[in-house]
Amino acid sequence: MKKTKNEMLAVLNILKSPEKEYNANNLSKIIGITSMGTLKILKRLEKEEILISRKIGNSSIYKINFKNEYASEYIAFLLKKEAEQSPPYVKRWNYELKKINESDITFLFGSVLKIKEKAKDIDVLFIVKQNNFNALKKKVEKLNKINEKKIHAIYQTLDDFKKNIIKQDKVILNAIKGVMVLGDKKFIHLIQKIK
Repeated sequence: MKKTKNEMLAVLNILKSPEKEYNANNLSKIIGITSMGTLKILKRLEKEEILISRKIGNSSIYKINFKNEYASEYIAFLLKKEAEQSPPYVKRWNYELKKINESDITFLFGSVLKIKEKAKDIDVLFIVKQNNFNALKKKVEKLNKINEKKIHAIYQTLDDFKKNIIKQDKVILNAIKGVMVLGDKKFIHLIQKIK
C-alpha cells in the first residue's frame, strides 16, 4: 500500500515526540488536515499494526506498535525517506555528517532545517559510546576547520540520552525532531525501551 506524506508525518511525529500523547485532534493540527482525515489515517495505520491505540475517555491515544517487526522496519524506512527528501542544503550536511561514523545515532536539527541562509551554525546531536567520544570530537573539529558553517555539537552517551528523554530535556527532545543522519535502528530500539 502506498504511503502518503500525511501518513509519514503522523508516524514520525508520534515517534519523535515521546513526551506527548497524540490523538486525531492534536495530531491534525501538526499535519495540517482535518481531525476526521487524521483519524482515518490513524485507523488505517492501526489496522496495518504500525500503530496501537488506547482509550482515554472518548479519545483514542496512538503509539507506535514496537512489538511488530514490520512497524519497526517501516519507521526505519520513513526516517531514511525523510532525510532523502530533505532540501539540497540539508542533504549536503547529511552527507558530511555520515562521514563521522563514530556516532551510534546522529540527528541534524535547528535552524539549518528551516532557513539555510540564516543558520549561523549546524546543530547536531551525537549519541556516542564513551570509548568513541575522543575520536568523534576530533572528526567534528576537523570538519569545522574546512566548512564555512561550524558544527555545534551536543554529545550524549546512550545512558545520558535515555535519561534526558525520560526527564523531558527540551534540547534533546527538540533535537530528535530533526533529521536522522545515522542510527535509525538503534534510535528505534532506544525509544522502544523508553516508551
